[in-house]
This record gives sequence, structure tokens and C-alpha cells, in this order.
Amino acid sequence: MSLELLSKLETKIQAALETIELLKMELEEEKQKNHTLSEQNQQLSQDLNSWNEKVTGLVGLLNDEVKE
Repeated sequence: MSLELLSKLETKIQAALETIELLKMELEEEKQKNHTLSEQNQQLSQDLNSWNEKVTGLVGLLNDEVKE
């Protein structure tokens, strides 16, 4: 192999390594975002369940009042 080919190969390998490092950083950021969104989703699900219980209770109270 000529020195020119080795130099081109080295350049391509370096570019590939930089790309891999950038992709690893992006992956870590996306994992953090995913974790945050999962926590928010869990909180919203709990809020929804709480509201559903409150609404069900209020509807029950209204039904009791209507029956009387």
C-alpha cells in the first residue's frame, strides 16, 4: 500500500471514530429524554387515574341524589 492510501484510510477511520462518538453522545441524550418522558408519562397516568376516581365518585354522588 502506498502512503497516500494509508493516509486516506487513516482519515476515513478517524472520521468513522468521530461519527461513532457523536452517535454515542446522541444515544445517551435520547436515553435521558426517554427516561424523563417515561417519568412524565407515569405521573400523568397517575393523575388520570386519580381524576377518574374523583369523577366516578362524583357521578356516584349525583346518582344517589337523583334516586332520593
